[in-house]
Amino acid sequence: MTPVIVAESLTKYYGARLAVDGVSFDVRPNEVMGLLGPNGSGKSTILRILTGYLRPTSGTVRVAGYDVVTHGLQARSHLGYVPEDVPLYSAMRVIEFLEFMGRVRGLDRTGLRAAIDEVIERLSLGSVRGLLISKLSRGFRQRAAIAQALLGRPKLLVLDEPTNGLDPRQIIEVRELIRTLSRDLSIIVTSHILAEIERVAHRVAILLEGKLLVVHTLGAQGAGTRVRVRLHGADETTLRSFLASKPGITIVEAVPSLGVYMLESAGGTVGAIRTLVEGGFAIEEVGASGSGLEEMFLRLTEGVRQ
Repeated sequence: MTPVIVAESLTKYYGARLAVDGVSFDVRPNEVMGLLGPNGSGKSTILRILTGYLRPTSGTVRVAGYDVVTHGLQARSHLGYVPEDVPLYSAMRVIEFLEFMGRVRGLDRTGLRAAIDEVIERLSLGSVRGLLISKLSRGFRQRAAIAQALLGRPKLLVLDEPTNGLDPRQIIEVRELIRTLSRDLSIIVTSHILAEIERVAHRVAILLEGKLLVVHTLGAQGAGTRVRVRLHGADETTLRSFLASKPGITIVEAVPSLGVYMLESAGGTVGAIRTLVEGGFAIEEVGASGSGLEEMFLRLTEGVRQ
């Protein structure tokens, strides 16, 4: 399937400071991609480049095949954006706000009415469509912000900290909303809450100091035991080739720079160790993997102070 987003060697300097350093990734159709990293890791800069608010120093980003710099209008017509601090017009009613944002997006009168009815239905805003935005709860304000981003049926939805400031029930509602929306479009989401990303994303890109450390696949495990191993001097290609001939054990994620591999072993931890030893691999550390995302994030960002 053709990716909805393709970022290649994305780099951004603010003066002499390097904020994003050669980042490359893609987002597939109907995929939820999480962006994770400590403060200052480059997440917000990447989102601003992606949505056309910033120009990259070098590298390219294409949305639905359109370069965000050379064909910015076409690229932006295929995405909806909900920033962390949503700029809603509190003096407008919900319906007025959606009409205004629809006109900004260039929808004609006939198309606008149908588009508004559709997003009100999808976001369950019917009960508040006539209310002033200033009277809405935080949860309904977030839904109104997402609704405007969906006008025009974009192929990509960008959500920056969508659960920030929400109560537990509202967080659950947004989580379910993301899952539902991903049936029809791709989503990029950032969050400081690892558990929320782990529950909604298919993959996560972990960033540190502007560099992409790893793209980690979530929910890849099957019936086997997940085992984390650190190998000394192991070549990833050699390891993958060796394991390809061993039924019942696979690599579900890898961080070759650290020698760390997440394995799924039908024979459990003992079976994984036996297989690796038979293959002549030097094991430095081994342990069962609990929350793979949390463990990987902490290990990759070890020593970073917020």
